[in-house]
Amino acid sequence: MYESFFGFSKKPFSLTPDTGLFVNLPGHERCFALLIHVLESGEGFLKVVGEVGTGKTILCRKLLRFLDTEQAAAYHAVYIPNPMLSPVGLYRAVGQELGLVAEQQDDNDALLSHITEKILALAELNRSVVIVIDEAQSLPAQTLEALRLITNLETEEKKLVQIILFGQTELDTLLNQDRFRQLRQRITFAHYLQPLSALETSQYIAFRLSQCGYNGAQLFGSKAIDLLFRETQGTPRMINVIAHKALMAAFAEQSARVLPSHIQQAISDGDDGTALFKYAPWLTLLAALLFAAALYWRFQ
Repeated sequence: MYESFFGFSKKPFSLTPDTGLFVNLPGHERCFALLIHVLESGEGFLKVVGEVGTGKTILCRKLLRFLDTEQAAAYHAVYIPNPMLSPVGLYRAVGQELGLVAEQQDDNDALLSHITEKILALAELNRSVVIVIDEAQSLPAQTLEALRLITNLETEEKKLVQIILFGQTELDTLLNQDRFRQLRQRITFAHYLQPLSALETSQYIAFRLSQCGYNGAQLFGSKAIDLLFRETQGTPRMINVIAHKALMAAFAEQSARVLPSHIQQAISDGDDGTALFKYAPWLTLLAALLFAAALYWRFQ
């Protein structure tokens, strides 16, 4: 809608985890460096914990992209995006990612045996398995225990399976249960993602705009950014939501800059986005004209 007006190549504040828009701010950069360090050191478990919207999923996708490069040829990535699985469901998902054929995916014990054989075969090729689980706070307790069993494979020098858990703060609550004390002891590193500071929020906005092709004058004024930071408290997902709606509001008024009034409109806007249109009646008229034109061409 507003991309061509502002000169963007794509939407700078999309909610999809686009790794091309990953911002190397200190907290996220430290976390990614820790992920690589854990992989290289051959440690078993790592957890990355943060509140909703702090950037866990985009870090997860960035890690997966790294594991898919020639630089990371020593690893075989297994990605589990939906951990709401039974133990056998988890083993089947892991087996599928390891390339097991359907007839090798039967009951728990047989599946775990086939998975073990595959992991050992990869180890002979000097490749270790990295299991990456997003939204790990949703792992059922029995499935978490089944996951621990996979990590038992190791040599005298290193683990053959490494597991990286990305989860909300509820993941800590789950792991703090007494029955998972063995598993807690295996988590050698943990990183807690924090919201952005006011300065980082400004840097975050500027970087994403530049990555999407914007090269004009400062688009978000300092007062607009201050208001945006106060409302979002530096949570990247909320920054994206409000910045996107503020750009819509600025576009509706044909404003070349995002003003505090546009941020306020975005904050006041309902979830369905309709509230913004009350500030720009002509945009509703334009939509009606486009609809009428489409009907006209359809019946010609």
